[in-house]
Formats: sequence, structure tokens, C-alpha cells
Amino acid sequence: MRVVATSNDSVRLSFLTALLADAGIDAVLLDSHTSVLEGSAGAIPRRLTVRPDDFHRACAILRQAGEA
Repeated sequence: MRVVATSNDSVRLSFLTALLADAGIDAVLLDSHTSVLEGSAGAIPRRLTVRPDDFHRACAILRQAGEA
């Protein structure tokens, strides 16, 4: 898996996941449980990842949306 975005903003991560899903790219959110365990103080950003073969296309989609 390759990281395409990191953020503490769950709304933004949801939006980015939807953008990628619309393009047929499956995204996986990592570190969400760790972030909750540490009290959601923002010390541990969540990582949005995609398969390595989708990485470049995912980055292009996020750039076009002004999110990269």
C-alpha cells in the first residue's frame, strides 16, 4: 500500500476516499484506531492508502481536485 494523503480531518479523508472510489480506486484508511486510542488530540494523523498500481492515477485524481 502507498500513502496518498495524511490528515486528522475525518471529513476530508471521507471526501478523498469518495473521490477515489468514483474513479474505481479502492482506498484503505490506516491509523484510525490508533488516533482514537490516543484521544483524538491530533498527534497521530490517519493515512489514506491505495494499491501500488493505483498510486499514480490516485495522485493525479487528488491533484485535479486540489487535494494533493
